[in-house]
Amino acid sequence: MSQDSAQSNGTQGHATQNHCAVVTGGARNIGQAIALRLQQDGYYVIVVDIVEPETDSLKAEARQVDLADADATRRVMEEIAERYTVTRLVNNVGIVTPALLEEAWLEDFDKLMHLNVRSALVCTQALLPAMKAHGMGRIVLNTSRVVLGKEARTIYSATKGALQSMARTWALELAEHGITVNCVAPGPIATSAFWQNNPPDSERAHRIIGNIPLRRMGRPEDVAQAISFFCDERSGFITGQTLFVCGGVTTG
Repeated sequence: MSQDSAQSNGTQGHATQNHCAVVTGGARNIGQAIALRLQQDGYYVIVVDIVEPETDSLKAEARQVDLADADATRRVMEEIAERYTVTRLVNNVGIVTPALLEEAWLEDFDKLMHLNVRSALVCTQALLPAMKAHGMGRIVLNTSRVVLGKEARTIYSATKGALQSMARTWALELAEHGITVNCVAPGPIATSAFWQNNPPDSERAHRIIGNIPLRRMGRPEDVAQAISFFCDERSGFITGQTLFVCGGVTTG
């Protein structure tokens, strides 16, 4: 979607570009819910993804790029940084390749590290100067409850654990500039990827839902709520933290 068409529709047209938010992987599932929520919160939203947003309700400006391609990602982010003052960055993009330890492929390790982790580093480095110049910023990384342990998630959990470790380091380095860095770690969320790995009528899916204390699957909007909280200017005394949005799975 072009900038002109984005600004001529809905809430996005009334959002100030002085409060610009970039969401990686924002075209589908959780990322789409995050982009929609930030749009509703009044931010001018730019979605960066390999595909275009799939819903007309999201009037965000869209940039298509393979976030696993570091050079292409850097070019897109630098172009965004030249045109807008981005004060919110949500490093959301991520994929999972479930496999037991003995079946984990090194090719998948490289793929997930490049997309899930390296893209966050590239995007943050490109947008950081504007945040420093503005004297404030909010960086949120979408991780996962698998950092606490989950079968068949050797590579995925490694990438999400790396993101959380980077976030704590960034929080310390950037605090003096008024920039906070936090993580949201979703538990079982009803996305297309979840149902692909856990068919709704499968014993595995029923077992997962049965083990959630709140007795329901999480919704992408539940994650977006937490992201919105961390992006709020009033959340400026919270940094280096991880909030689990998991229906109570990580409790006890």
